[in-house]
Amino acid sequence: MRLSKTAIPFGAFLVAALLCWQGARYAVHALETASVGAVDLALEEAGQGGLEVLGDGLLIVLEGEVQSEAARLRAMNAAGTVVDASRVIDNMSVAENAPIAPPDFSVEILRNDSGVSLIGLIPSNSDRDGMSADIADLAGGADRVADFLEAADYPVPPDWPDAMGYALRALEQLPRSKISVRAGHVSIEAIADSDEERARLETSLRRTIPDQVEVALAISSPRPVVTPFTVRFIHDGEGGRFDACVADTDAGEALIVAAAEAAGLQGQAGCTIALGAPSRRWGEAVALAIEAVADLGGGTVTISDADVTLVALPGAVQGNFERVAGELENDLPEIFALEAVLPAAPGAADQGPPQFIATLSPEGLVQLRGRVSDELLNATAENYARARFGTTEIAMGTRMVDGLPQGWSIRVLAGIEALSKLSNGSVVVEPDRLIVRGNTGNARAGAEISRLLIDKLGSAAEFEIEVTYVEQLDPISALPTPEECVDQIIIATDARKITFDPGSANISGAAIQVVDDIAEILRRCADLRLEIAGYTDSQGSEEGNQRLSQQRAEAVLTALRARRVPTSSFEPRGYGEADPIADNETEEGREANRRIEFRLIVPEPIAEEPTTLEEIAAEEAAAEDQGTDEE
Repeated sequence: MRLSKTAIPFGAFLVAALLCWQGARYAVHALETASVGAVDLALEEAGQGGLEVLGDGLLIVLEGEVQSEAARLRAMNAAGTVVDASRVIDNMSVAENAPIAPPDFSVEILRNDSGVSLIGLIPSNSDRDGMSADIADLAGGADRVADFLEAADYPVPPDWPDAMGYALRALEQLPRSKISVRAGHVSIEAIADSDEERARLETSLRRTIPDQVEVALAISSPRPVVTPFTVRFIHDGEGGRFDACVADTDAGEALIVAAAEAAGLQGQAGCTIALGAPSRRWGEAVALAIEAVADLGGGTVTISDADVTLVALPGAVQGNFERVAGELENDLPEIFALEAVLPAAPGAADQGPPQFIATLSPEGLVQLRGRVSDELLNATAENYARARFGTTEIAMGTRMVDGLPQGWSIRVLAGIEALSKLSNGSVVVEPDRLIVRGNTGNARAGAEISRLLIDKLGSAAEFEIEVTYVEQLDPISALPTPEECVDQIIIATDARKITFDPGSANISGAAIQVVDDIAEILRRCADLRLEIAGYTDSQGSEEGNQRLSQQRAEAVLTALRARRVPTSSFEPRGYGEADPIADNETEEGREANRRIEFRLIVPEPIAEEPTTLEEIAAEEAAAEDQGTDEE
C-alpha cells in the first residue's frame, strides 16, 4: 500500500506539533516550579514563611492566614520582587483580632502627716467624686491630696467596689499607712502608736472584712518615744522594786535587771524598751545607781534623762552615805549629774502631816477631800478633776486652811492627774510624799504615773506607787476567747432554739429574739472561725434534707450579717439528717433533731517534718520496710 503524497507532510507536521506542545509544556512547568521556589524563599526572608505558594501556569497564588493587613502587604511585596506583581494572586485571609483584655485595676494609697497620695488605674464608672471628697475630709482638705489616678472605660470588676470601700474605711482609722487595692484583694501596711493600739486596730479591721475580699494586714508598733527617760528603783531595806523602768536596748535592760536582782528585786523584772535615752551608756549608768542603793542598805534612786537623784533611808550612816555617793559620782558616765540626799531621822514628837486625798470608785464616782490653800485651788482642783475624769459629778469634801507647804497646789493637781491613770483607786498627797494606790487595765500605768510625778514634782520627790494590773479591766485582754463565745451561745440557746417555717428556710418570727441574742454575743468576739451547722429530721428524701439543712444554715448566716456581725470567717454547712440527737420515730425526737448548732473550726495540725539526719534516715528506713512488707 502506497502512502498518499499529502500524508507524509501531514504526518511530519503532526509530529512537529506534538513535539512543540510537549516542549512548551515542559518549559511552563519548569518556569512555574522555579517561580514557586523563588517566591517561597522570598517569603521566608520576609518573615512570612507560614504561607502556601501555588503555581498556576505563569500565575503565583498566595494562600493562608496572616495576622494583619500589614502582614498581607509585606507578603505581596515580597512575592512581587521575584515575579511580576501582576502575576501574583492574593488568596490570603486576615485573622480576626482578639478582643483587648481589660486592664488590671489597682490603686496605691499612701497616708501620712503631710496628707494622702493616690496613684493607679480605676474604672471610669467608679464614684470618683465621692471617693475624692471622702479622702479630702480625711486629709484635712483637697489641697492635702495628691491624686494621680487614671481611669479606663471598662466594666467594673465584681469585687472592686467592696475592696475599694473597705480600703477607704481602713484608711480612716490608719493615719500612717500604705494600702494597695485590687479587685477582691486589699493589702494594708500601717504603723500604730503602741501595742494596745495595734491590737485594737487589728481587731476592728478584721471584724469588718467584706465577704469575697482577701485582706493582708500588717500593722507594726515601733518602740515608743519616752520623755523623760526614767528609771526609779526603791529599796526599803527588805527588798527592792521598780516604780518605773525604761531601757534603750535589750542589752541595757539585761544590765539593769541583773543589778536589780542582785539588790533584792521583788516582783516583776523587766523594762520597757523605748527611744529617747540621753546616752548610749544608759544601762550602765542605771545599773551603777541601783548598786549604790544596795550598798546603802536601802533608799531610792531616780534617773530622769541625765539627772540622777540618790535618796538614802532616813537615819542612814553619814560616813557610809558619803562614800557610796562619792564612788557613784566618779563611776557615772560623763553626761550624768548626781544629787545625793540624806534625810534627817524623824523626831519622836512629829505630828501627822496635812493631807489631800482623791478617790475614784469602780463605778466612776470621784471624791476630793482634805486640805487646800485657798478658794482658787479648790475651784481649780474641782474643774481639773471634772476634765480629767469626764464627769460633772465630783464629790467635794475639801477644807481651806493656812500654812500649807510651798508647792502644795502643784502636788494636788499632780495627784489628781495620777489618779486619772487608774480604773479605781486613791491618791494621798502629803508635804514630803505622795502615795498612789489602785487598779488599772493598763500594764504600763505604774511607769506612766512615775514619769508624770517626776516631771511635775522633780526627780527628788518622794512618792509611792502601788498599782495592780487587773486583766479584766484591760479592754483587749477582757475580750472573751473563742471557746467562751461558743459556750455563751450554747447557754443562750439551751432553752430556746432557732426555728423555721415548715418545709422552708425562713426563720420563724418566734426565733428572731434568739438570733438577736446570738448576734449580741458574736459582736463581742474577735477573730472567730465558726461553723453554722444545720440538721433536719429523717422525714423526706436524704438529698432534700441535706439541701434544706444547707439553706437553713445559710439563712442564719444571712440573718447574723444583717445584724452587723462580721461573718467573713463563718462557714454554713448542712448535714441533713446525719447525727441525730434524739429518736426520729417520735414527734419530740424529730423536733429536737431539727436544729442549728454553732461550733469552732479548729485547723488541722500540721505534721512535723524531720529536722535531723537521724530522723530523716529513720523515716526512709521505715518507708523501705513498709514497701518490703507490701511486696
